[in-house]
Amino acid sequence: MSTDKPDRGQIQSRNESFTARTATRICEETPSTENPYLSQTCRYHGYELGELMQKRSFVDVLFLLLRGELPTAEQGQLFETLLIGLSNPGPRHAATRAAMTAGVGKTDPAHILPIALSVMGGEHLGGSEVTAAMAFLRRQRNKDPQTVAAERLAACARPAEGDWRAAPGFGSRFGDIDPMPHLVVERLQALPGAGEALDWGSRFAKALKAEQGGWLMPAVAAVVFLDLGFHPRAGAGLFQIAAAPGLLAHGLELANQPRTAMPFPDDDHYFIEA
Repeated sequence: MSTDKPDRGQIQSRNESFTARTATRICEETPSTENPYLSQTCRYHGYELGELMQKRSFVDVLFLLLRGELPTAEQGQLFETLLIGLSNPGPRHAATRAAMTAGVGKTDPAHILPIALSVMGGEHLGGSEVTAAMAFLRRQRNKDPQTVAAERLAACARPAEGDWRAAPGFGSRFGDIDPMPHLVVERLQALPGAGEALDWGSRFAKALKAEQGGWLMPAVAAVVFLDLGFHPRAGAGLFQIAAAPGLLAHGLELANQPRTAMPFPDDDHYFIEA
């Protein structure tokens, strides 16, 4: 038997059988009688587009596209309230700073939002942390949250300085408990559509308070997404969609400003290494 190793530069067939046509259950288009490449009508999961425009909100249609069904009144209210709470990460968030820097740096306005959203997908207070938080909550939600909190605190003691995470989406921000996620949670818990994941997360966050830990926005998003039936793989994208209005607004605000509208390190704090 030959022991010769295959040439890694050689192109080899994988013998995979590809489908002849791309299929989707999301969108059904009826071809135009004049031009089959154009659509005469369009349905999303069975609902005609014009009717959705007339009778439903953007939030309802977003839910429909990703879940395959329209939300109930309670689900729609919960989803919309969360999206409002996430609509502007604020100027302290790295994604917002990216948008502001892109704007003041005279980046093409069409690129401001993509630049900011790439940062918003990150592991620190971004979409990747939402996905991780959803996975964590799905694994732990049948356990007692106080017990899980005690186990996590024992496994990851708070460092002497800097922020820490007891679990994805739960911990400290700028060395303290972030009050804004707790405010959003209070509003969400008052709604009739509030679910079990939100309740579990609240008890888990409460158990972290003695160590100056609590809710972070990615976990707030994660619990509501789970209660609404979204899969973790949708969490990052939904988080980015929710934050997009604020990111774009901050970037455009500085787009017409001079470069001096943002701070720049002075000579004592800026140097180029040889």
